[in-house]
Parts: sequence; C-alpha cells; structure tokens
Amino acid sequence: MRPAPAGSGIIFRRIDLTGAPEVPAKSEFVTNTLRATTLERGNAKVFTVEHILSALFALRIDNCILEMDAPEPPVADGGALTFSQMILEAGIVELEEQTDILTLETSVAVYEDNKFITALPYDGLRITFTSINPHPLLGTQMKDFTIDKETYIREIAPSRTIGFTWELEAMRQMGLGKGGTLENAVVYSETDCLSELKFPDELVRHKILDILGDISLVGPLHAHIIAVMGSHKLNAALAAKLRVLKK
Repeated sequence: MRPAPAGSGIIFRRIDLTGAPEVPAKSEFVTNTLRATTLERGNAKVFTVEHILSALFALRIDNCILEMDAPEPPVADGGALTFSQMILEAGIVELEEQTDILTLETSVAVYEDNKFITALPYDGLRITFTSINPHPLLGTQMKDFTIDKETYIREIAPSRTIGFTWELEAMRQMGLGKGGTLENAVVYSETDCLSELKFPDELVRHKILDILGDISLVGPLHAHIIAVMGSHKLNAALAAKLRVLKK
C-alpha cells in the first residue's frame, strides 16, 4: 500500500504484469461478483478485493496505490484487521484538498427475490444488515453499526469470511480462497462449526465488512445502508446506482 496524490482514488497496480497495468477501485470496473468482487480493466484484473477496500474505506483512506504481484490480495486474517493494523502502523496523512462526499437526497434500492439493499439519506455512515441462514447454528442474525474507525476495528474488522465444507472444493476450482484455513475463515459442516468464533454473530459482522468494501467503489459516502440477505451482486448493483447520482 503506497501513498497517492489527492484525487487519485484507490488504484490496484499489477506489478507482476508487463507495463504494471492498473485498475481503479471504481464500480464501473466490476466484472464478477460470484463469491467475491472482481475488478478488471484491460490486462489488470484483481479479485477478492472487498476486505482490503473495506479497511481503507472505514479508515477514510481516499488515495492509495495497491501494488500486487498476484491477482488476489493475501487472505491475511480472513477479515480486515490485518490490513487495518498495517494502515494505522504506516500512518495516515491528511491532505489539504477537500474530499467530495456523496450525500443522498432520496433513497436508492436494489431488490432480488427476498433479498434487498437500500441506501437512505444519513448524516454519516451507518450499516444495518439482517442475515437469514438455514444452517442450524446460524439462523437469523442482525447487526446495526454507525461506522467510525474505533467501532470498525473493534467490532467489524476481525470478522472472517464464512464458508461451508461443501463449498470449499468449488471455490478452489474457481481459484478463490486458496489460502483459507480454519483460523482465517469460519467453516461450517452440515451440523457443526469447525472454527473457533471471534463473535457469536461473526457471519453478519462479516457481511457488513463486505458491504463497506463493495460500497467503497462509489467513493466517500454518507448514507444509512440497510440490507437483508445481501450479496456482492446486490452490493455492486447498489454501487452502480449510486455512481450515477455522483456524476
């Protein structure tokens, strides 16, 4: 993670490829949302970017160059705590230029069957998420957070990706989650949790982490985002609608 001048935004740079091609972290460059968020422009392609973007967004980093020698960031702790700690250790410089923050005058929503995500006018950033999962150890979980740096690091960043034993092989065949373990992911079998939980409701907290990463593709934002059984696909669709408002 390297500093960048004001107005640069967040940029992924593939230093392992000829010419070090770049793709900006903007919603118009989303090409896939199956299990993770993929960004692509020309030869520059990166996937599973939502965790590192979530950390940057919550810590209010608007300009940064992310140099990568592979198409996927390290899994690290499986959430965003490692990335958050790295950012804080490096230090955050406040630039003189003003940040353009998108504020809403009306609600924006995306619906798909029994799932939805909406952004409402709000002075600040707040996320409310309801997860409904048929697994006997998960059920219905709901969390509501007003996002600031301290709350994010304490309550959201440590939450890890949730996976199920029957999904793991399919994910690896897709090239996803290759560094996943029982420590940096929360893995469930049909009846048990094979990992030690950091929170009883770690699933819904990680869903909020993902929303912050995906919605960061719009840029700085003030809104109350409410989601029920959301997904990367719905997050990206909401980001695309918000991007139109920003123009």
